[in-house]
Amino acid sequence: MQSHKIDYQIKGHDVQLVEIELDPQETVIAEAGAMIYMDDGINFTARMGDGSEPNEGLFGKLLKGASRVITGESLFLTHFTNSSYGKKHVAFSAPYPGTIVPFNLPDFGGSIIVQRETFLCAAMGTKVSIHLNKKIGAGLFGGEGFILQKLQGDGLAFGHAGGTVIERELKGDSLFVDTGCIVGFTTGIDFSISQAGGMRSMLFGGEGIFLAHLKGNGKIWLQSMPIRKLIQAIAPAGRNAGKEQAGGLLRDILDSSR
Repeated sequence: MQSHKIDYQIKGHDVQLVEIELDPQETVIAEAGAMIYMDDGINFTARMGDGSEPNEGLFGKLLKGASRVITGESLFLTHFTNSSYGKKHVAFSAPYPGTIVPFNLPDFGGSIIVQRETFLCAAMGTKVSIHLNKKIGAGLFGGEGFILQKLQGDGLAFGHAGGTVIERELKGDSLFVDTGCIVGFTTGIDFSISQAGGMRSMLFGGEGIFLAHLKGNGKIWLQSMPIRKLIQAIAPAGRNAGKEQAGGLLRDILDSSR
């Protein structure tokens, strides 16, 4: 299925959103709960498939829905269609601060591989499917697991990354990366897992036990603040705040009993 040709504008800096402009009868698919606002005249419906195969049967849709659940996503994708006259707009944002990355799939041979939870929205006709890393080491020690997503089509797709996005082009060389900092890569990139130096470095270096090893020919997108690191940074502050609150409550109880 040929993808719908959509226009877009990315707005914001630290917490971005993407506003999609739809011509009459154009559709954009998005993760459940990603919509921020939409013009009157846009209709939306939750569907089990991505719509890239209009004649797909119920079993195929159920299989795709199950694969989405495995990757940690919602069972359904939401389809937003401009059912009125004239251009209409709908906007999407991810649930935590970061950067929205546009992928023009024809520029990358029609497909890219992304980490689960990266996909945000795409033009109707884009196929969103599961991608299993064939290397068991990447699956066991890759931090984000061996279950990835493949985006295929001839139109635009949008992903979300935490913090700042870094783009790197590999030309037969290789790169070592924190396993959680990978957003996505083109199909010419080989993804494996390597030890983070010697035993002392692995245990006390602070960089984790394993690193992702990316090599080959193609493009890589990296994120400076994956959600895992953001949670780890916030958690100590939350625990300290809870301790201070509990301590204050205990003092109030003791004061009232005097």
